[in-house]
This record gives sequence, C-alpha cells and structure tokens, in this order.
Amino acid sequence: MGLFRVQKKSREDIAAEDSYALTIPRIYSPDALENKTTCELGADNLKYLKQVMRLKNGDRINIFDGFGREFEAIIKGFSTKTVLIELGEIIPTADKKIRITLAQAIPKAGKLDTIVKSAAELGADVIIPFDAVRSVGRIADEKSSLKVARWKKIAGEAARSSHSSHIAKVSKVSSFADMIALASDDALRLIFWEEESQKTIKDIFTDETRAATKDFFIVVGPEGGFSKDEVMKAKEVGFISVSLGKQILKVETAAAAIISIIQYEKGIFSHRSQEVRK
Repeated sequence: MGLFRVQKKSREDIAAEDSYALTIPRIYSPDALENKTTCELGADNLKYLKQVMRLKNGDRINIFDGFGREFEAIIKGFSTKTVLIELGEIIPTADKKIRITLAQAIPKAGKLDTIVKSAAELGADVIIPFDAVRSVGRIADEKSSLKVARWKKIAGEAARSSHSSHIAKVSKVSSFADMIALASDDALRLIFWEEESQKTIKDIFTDETRAATKDFFIVVGPEGGFSKDEVMKAKEVGFISVSLGKQILKVETAAAAIISIIQYEKGIFSHRSQEVRK
C-alpha cells in the first residue's frame, strides 16, 4: 500500500479548473471604440462566439479596435446577425516605440499570405504590396481588391492571436514608382538588395547618427530580386541600399527576418532600456 492517498477530484473541481484555464477570447471590432460604452459585432463574430466558442449572455470577452484601444467586455445579447457587447474597463496597452512600413514585392501565388501574417504578428504598421520588374506573381485588376481584403483579414487575425491592439494596415497594390513615393522624408528608407556589397543592416544599427530613428520604411523584393534600375530609382529619392550580409533568404522569410532585427534593436524585442530616446 502506498504512503500517500490519492484524493479524487470532484466534477465541480475539474469544471472550475477548466474554466480558470480557458483564455478569455480577444475579438476585433471593425469600429473604433473611443468614447463608446457598447458596440455590435457582425455575422463573423456571431458565428465564432456562439457556435465555436459556445458563449452566452453574461460571458466575458476582451475587445480591441485596431487603433491601440482594448477593453474588458460582457456579452449582452445575440440577435440573428449581431452580438451586442457592453464595454467595461480599458485594458492598458504598451505604446508603440517605433513605426515600421513594409513594402513587399508581389511573390508567387500564396506566399504573400504568409508574409502578411508574420509581418503583422511582428508589429508592422503598414504593409504595401507592389509590382516589381521581376515579380513572377501578377494580380489582375479585377482580383486586386479581393486579395487586399483577404490580406486585411489575415492581418486582423494576426493581431488577435499575437495579443496586439494594433492591426497592420494593408494598402492597395501599387506600382514600384508609386510605392517609393509613399515613403515619408522623415523615415529611414531601406531597400534590400542582394547585390549590395558596401552596406549591411548591421552597419545601419551601428551608426550612432541614426540612433534616434523611430520610423522605418523597408522595401523587400520578389524571388528574383530587384533590377539595378529599380535600386537606382529608389536611391534617387533618398533610399539606402542594404543587404542582409552573405545570407540569401527566401522571399517568404526575408521580411520577417528584417522586421525582427529592427524590433530587437529598437522595438518590442529591444534589449535596451524601455525609455525611448528623444
């Protein structure tokens, strides 16, 4: 006979533990929540909350609007098309230390879904898909808006799953010329080119003259990289040509690697003090 008696758990104890272990669902509201006490969620959230999560009136959720606001909330009622939500206490969110815009050349079919997901999870603020000379993938004009809508949905889901209160904005598909024109003069503008032999991303972050940079505009090419003409045009308007060193990454991992490096040096993964340099 053993030295210890095993105490059986009651059904009530198990249920209580299961309830405690469940994570409160985080739901995205497409409407801004500023100065609101209630809101309504549409058909997609109705199905998710009622049929998938099996929630009911009085259950708690957290709700965020993609603009940095997040609230504790309670389900007040279900209708045939919407869910009525009562907002409670605001949930403090961390201020974004930096701003990252990713301009990504259109890759082969399906790869941009992965790029958008990882970039949004890693804290990109804006994602601009664009056509490059060597882009293998092409999006017909009539399908462009559907693709952008899909990428926006992926960005929203990435924010929900990564517990971010900000959702990356996905812009319409641009030409190369229109894309580089979107970059602010105040941003550090970097175009990544595998043929660049003079300057790497490490050189950028060891340059003390750029220590206070908070706004980054990064441009990543398609599978075949950029043409020399494209790089020259970008340089003419203030972009700096850089490389990732000798390592050549696949298009679907390059953007994630670059954003991770920036976030480590300046943002959410920073090893430095949480105080932002002025």
